Amino acid sequence: MTTTTEHPARVAGTASQAAVRAKNKQAWLALFAADGIVEDPIGPSFFDPEGVGHRGAEAIAAFWDKAIAPTESIEFLFDDSFACGREVAYTGRIRTTMSGHIVDAEGVFTYKVDEDGKILALRAFWETERAMSTMKKA
Repeated sequence: MTTTTEHPARVAGTASQAAVRAKNKQAWLALFAADGIVEDPIGPSFFDPEGVGHRGAEAIAAFWDKAIAPTESIEFLFDDSFACGREVAYTGRIRTTMSGHIVDAEGVFTYKVDEDGKILALRAFWETERAMSTMKKA
């Protein structure tokens, strides 16, 4: 994987991943712009039945409570990253351990930042059924 960390979107993405691994909700929330959005996964899902994303601090905090807080661990197993403009795209998988089971969500995970390096959009392109088919005991 590319190791260059100076790109602002890559800096924000790395900080987001570190806060999630550390289960540090406040540090994670502080990375977002006031009008930031989380779409993980993009479109309708069990986290977002309407498929409109989680926009703003309150909605992003609620996403944390639904999707991140209940996990035992989350690992970011990325193969590479591509930074362009104010965005970065990571390829690979996110491994989640929850309730004694492991699920791998393979996909593309993007972060877009504003001019201050705050996350405007965290978008995750992964397929629920495909991820659930990887479920195994931890």
